Amino acid sequence: MSYQDQIFAGISKLDKELNKYQILDKLEKQTGVPKAYGVLGAVGVYLFLIFLNFGGIGELLANLAGLIIPGYYSLIALETPGTADDTQYLTYWVVFAFFSVIEFWSRAILYWIPFYWFFKVIFVLYLGLPQFNGAKVVYKVAVKPISVKLIKQFGPTSVAPTLKEKVDAASTAKTTGASI
Repeated sequence: MSYQDQIFAGISKLDKELNKYQILDKLEKQTGVPKAYGVLGAVGVYLFLIFLNFGGIGELLANLAGLIIPGYYSLIALETPGTADDTQYLTYWVVFAFFSVIEFWSRAILYWIPFYWFFKVIFVLYLGLPQFNGAKVVYKVAVKPISVKLIKQFGPTSVAPTLKEKVDAASTAKTTGASI
């Protein structure tokens, strides 16, 4: 199979996969452009805007990619009975928040990295798409070592059990009607 045949087979497969979205069928009928070409074109324009970073829109588009796609999968995960996908997206949001804080404090450095927002889109897609499970990898490599140290230093000390006892006592008092 030649390279062109593989490309056309991939586009045909994408077109079949996009058949489940009625809005794309309507758009295809209105424009005459096949669904797969429309989606690939939209993705191309999206990446082009990020790559060139027109008018500072790259940051907005990168953050939207980090919110919309994983947000969609997170909502689906909340509705499924299993917990594996819940864990995956909880991990994603922890990693995303961790890197957002780092990004905030290093913005002056990031300004000098060419095509930073383009690379951020690639990174958040790697983190958020279930095919890659990148959040789990990044969590184990980068976030967990730091969080373990912080939890050991500031985590459950003698204050936490005391606080838990007070909360338990308050909830018991509320259910029994006693005062604290």
